[in-house]
Amino acid sequence: MICLDTDVLSLFLRTGAPPAAQRRLAELTAESNFTTAITLAELLYGAVKRRNPSLLRTIEEYVEGEVSIVEFDEQAARAYAEIRVELEAVGQRLEDADLRIAAICLAHDLTLVTGNVRHFERVPGLRVENWLT
Repeated sequence: MICLDTDVLSLFLRTGAPPAAQRRLAELTAESNFTTAITLAELLYGAVKRRNPSLLRTIEEYVEGEVSIVEFDEQAARAYAEIRVELEAVGQRLEDADLRIAAICLAHDLTLVTGNVRHFERVPGLRVENWLT
């Protein structure tokens, strides 16, 4: 099961993703296609900030039918604490939103699909794929 990161999902929503990535996404069912509440918040923020009702509708339609939203729950909170302590101990901080996304993926056994592989691969145990290359 995969979890789409903000950068990847925003490309898909604007139909700017590479054809190979679009094919991979089309093969997934909503039951195996996830994103986080953090990513949803970032996407909605962008659409509202740009005053783009068309993009807002596209996001809402996608979320309603093609992707499941994973919340930042107690399991993710525990994973977050452990990851944050581990990364801080070696001087490799991660932005809070990205740390929460990574924690959600670890807690729910999801592979994170992102264009930001180098950024996320410092998180121990996190499976990361880049569909944009």
